[in-house]
Amino acid sequence: MLLNQDRDSVSAAETLADIENQTQQTSPEKAPTHNEPPDGGFHAWLQALLAHIVFFNTWGVANGFGIFQQYYTQTLGESQSTISWIGSVQVFFLFSVGVIAGRLTDAGHFRIIFPIGVFLQVLGLFMTSLCTTFWQIFLAQAVCLGIGNGFTFCPALAVLSQYFKKYRAFAVGLAAAGAAVGGLVYPVLINWLIFHDNVGFPWTLRSMGFIMLATYIPCLIWLKPRLPPHPSGPWIDTTAFRELPFIFFTMSMFLNFWGLYFAFFYLGTFARDRAGISEPIYLLMILNGVGIFGRIMPNIIADKWTGPLNILIPLSIASSLLVYCWAAIETAAGLYVFAVIYGFIAAALQALFPAVATQMAPDPRKTGTRVGMILGIVSIANLTGPFICGELIKAGNGSYLGPQMFAGSSIFLGALMAVASRIAKTGLVLKVKS
Repeated sequence: MLLNQDRDSVSAAETLADIENQTQQTSPEKAPTHNEPPDGGFHAWLQALLAHIVFFNTWGVANGFGIFQQYYTQTLGESQSTISWIGSVQVFFLFSVGVIAGRLTDAGHFRIIFPIGVFLQVLGLFMTSLCTTFWQIFLAQAVCLGIGNGFTFCPALAVLSQYFKKYRAFAVGLAAAGAAVGGLVYPVLINWLIFHDNVGFPWTLRSMGFIMLATYIPCLIWLKPRLPPHPSGPWIDTTAFRELPFIFFTMSMFLNFWGLYFAFFYLGTFARDRAGISEPIYLLMILNGVGIFGRIMPNIIADKWTGPLNILIPLSIASSLLVYCWAAIETAAGLYVFAVIYGFIAAALQALFPAVATQMAPDPRKTGTRVGMILGIVSIANLTGPFICGELIKAGNGSYLGPQMFAGSSIFLGALMAVASRIAKTGLVLKVKS
């Protein structure tokens, strides 16, 4: 009798152990449900607001380079194509550093690289305030500030994507609106302090540095990743280059950004040289100001009905057509109309780009790596595009027709590559959210 009881006890213990083993084996399969983005709530929307500040201090400064292009052309005695290297290299580093910053973010080093980026940005502005020659400005504003931009922008975008899935496009659009706000605030500040209050170039740059430092304080405190680190894995996810949607989308963004920034860099000088507008700063204010709506409204539509890629395609086509039409504009009124429409559409493209890019990572823990890879490739377009346009202006003896055709054609080819990415992702199905 006792022997049977002992056997029953052993059987019960074995059964309990089997149940525990099965529970341990099945729990990893249920784990991903706990990693689903909250898609709302105080902390999620706080990350969107903080990312808005990051866009304000990175893309806002980059989009406002037109006022620097105008000022440096007048004071440094260099050609437009030479001056454009400052802006294009700055944007190049903003993108290319993403390859490193994105992977480090995935590995759990956000709290290290983000403060480094803030430090380099502020240092770059203060060093620029001490510069008097082209090469000094190039090293401080293009290289130092640009690298700092890259170490803040890509990590912030990767962190934001961890909090949203259903409303990701809107959240990214809300954050990207900071680029339009910064592209409006910083040029107005520069124009007013240099040309009206006679504060001078040095203290104008220092004022920008103080504003940047103050606005970054909340980001340094509350911006933080939601998912646990993913320390293992390569710096470059080579499996992405076997995925046609990723390949075509990266090609699309390369071609789009090859021509997209021509207007942001050269519209001010075109207005002054061709349309006789003595204060092109107001034109640049409109170009950047309407971007606040352009970065939010299309993203709301993308979340509710179309998906970001479906709306990016027609906007890319419209952008290319607008650049072609720019070649026929010779009056101030026409330029203001162009600035309103193009500013809205170009801003929408810039906001939809990261929204789609974050979807190119099937595993959310690899978002930083995948986005960094795309940014690194597209950075080459940002580096060479404005310079090519400047050289075309020089080759045409001051004519803007050549770069206008180049920019329009490049953006149009980018739209075709976006169509190819969409087909590779969903097939030839017309009504599908993508």
